[in-house]
Amino acid sequence: MQEKIDITVFGCERDEAAVFRKLSSEYGVTVSLIEDVVSEHNAKLADGCQCVSVSHKAELSEQLLLALKHAGVKYISTRSIGFNHIDIQAAGQLGMAVGTVAYSPGSVADYTVMLMLMLLRGTKSVLRGTQKQNYCLNDCRGKELQDLTVGVLGTGRIGQAVMERLEGFGCKVLAYDRTHKAGANYVSFCELLKSSDIVTLHVPLAEDTRHMIGREQLEMMKREALLINTARGALVDTAALVAALKEQKIGGAALDVLEGEEGIFYHECTQKTIGHPYLSVLQKMPNVIVTPHTAYHTDRVLVDTVSNTIRNCLNFERSLGNV
Repeated sequence: MQEKIDITVFGCERDEAAVFRKLSSEYGVTVSLIEDVVSEHNAKLADGCQCVSVSHKAELSEQLLLALKHAGVKYISTRSIGFNHIDIQAAGQLGMAVGTVAYSPGSVADYTVMLMLMLLRGTKSVLRGTQKQNYCLNDCRGKELQDLTVGVLGTGRIGQAVMERLEGFGCKVLAYDRTHKAGANYVSFCELLKSSDIVTLHVPLAEDTRHMIGREQLEMMKREALLINTARGALVDTAALVAALKEQKIGGAALDVLEGEEGIFYHECTQKTIGHPYLSVLQKMPNVIVTPHTAYHTDRVLVDTVSNTIRNCLNFERSLGNV
C-alpha cells in the first residue's frame, strides 16, 4: 500500500505557494506551506514529514538541522542550484540527505548578458542623468560586444547558455573549466584573465573556488576589463575588487551577488543602516552595477523549481519504498 507523501515547504512566497498548490495536486502529494524561512523555532512544523523544502535564503546550521531531524526530517530539498547555505557535513553526520534543483539556465544567462551590455553602454550613468532631466550623451562612447573577447569561467548549464547567447553577438568567447565540453574554446585560467575584455563567473562556490578572483587575478586582467558575477558573492574577494576599481586597474563590475549579502538582499532596508563594509562604496561607483541576487527570478524558473522540488521528494520516498 502506498503511503501518502507530505512535504513541508519553508520560506514559501506567495507566487511559489500558488504553483505548489497546483502541482502538488497533479503529482498527488500534500504540501504544508510555511511563509517563514526555516529556523530552530519553527522546525517543529515539519513534524511527521520526512521531506522538507527550503529556500536558499535560509542558513541551515548544525543546530537547525538537528531540530529538523528531531521533527522526523530525513530529506531536505533546497530550491536552488547551490547548497552552500547548508552545513552539508553536519547533514551527513546526522544521516540526512540534501538535494538541489535544476532550473532553466536561460534566466541567469539572459541576465548576465544584460549586465554586460549595461556596463558596455554606461547605462547606470545614463539612467541617473535622465532621472535628473539631464538628457546629454555620455562623455564616453559605448563598446559593442562584437569587438570584444568574453571569458566564461565555468561551463556548466548556465555557462553554456551564456556562450550560446554570445554567439549571436559575434564576439570571441574563451572558456575555462576543469571539465571540457565540446564546442568551447578552452584556455588556461591565467590566459582567460589576461585576454578577456569581459570576465563572467559561472562556477559553484566551494572551498577551492572561494575568492578565486582576488588581488592577483585582478592584476592579470586588462585595465578596461569588466567583471560580471551572477554566481555566488564569495567567488570574488570584495576588498580586492574595491581596491582594483578605486585604482582603475579594471574598467568596472556588475554584481548580482555579493559577499556578505545575507540579511541585506531580499530585505526592505530603506529605513535601516546597512553595515556591509563595501556595498555603499560599490553603489556609488559609476562603473559598478549592484542588483539583489535576482538573475534567477523568472516565471519559468519558478515552475521548474517547484516541480523539481516535488520530484526530488518523490524520488527520495521511492528510494525508501514509500511510493
